[in-house]
Amino acid sequence: MNRMVLRLVACLGLAACAGVVLAGGHRAMPGTVPRVYVEECASCHIAYPPGLLPGAAWQRLMDGLGRHYGTDASLDPASVKLIAGWLRDNAGRGKYALSPPADNRITRTGWFMRKHRGIPDSVWRMPSVKSAANCQACHTGAQQGRFDDDELRIPDGLNAAQRRAFHDGE
Repeated sequence: MNRMVLRLVACLGLAACAGVVLAGGHRAMPGTVPRVYVEECASCHIAYPPGLLPGAAWQRLMDGLGRHYGTDASLDPASVKLIAGWLRDNAGRGKYALSPPADNRITRTGWFMRKHRGIPDSVWRMPSVKSAANCQACHTGAQQGRFDDDELRIPDGLNAAQRRAFHDGE
């Protein structure tokens, strides 16, 4: 009996440590997500975890919703205030958020470019991928804010060199 309790305590400790690592990186989806964020933002793209960008980039995005990557994504002031506050409070920190990326794009952050450096441009243009911003094309947990390499799905149609590129960035 004591042995089972010790195993359970060890498992819980490992799970807690994993949570701390994810929380320390601030790149996983927070436990609480405003409903308006999911309804408004995720109606066009996945609900990106706020830890993927530094606070300054999120603020610039929220200040420019009228010209959001070629689309008018304007919201009422109350929704803007709620979403902007949540994004700021949960924005990326530390080495992953040293400075806002060009055009406030997640795909232009240093960590994204390093992690995906081996992926040829031809992969981003494939019909099954469409763009580097289409996280869920390869990351099966992207909708839930999980981007573990262990959950990668290699899109159909890749040649051998492109398949190797997926594993080179790990």
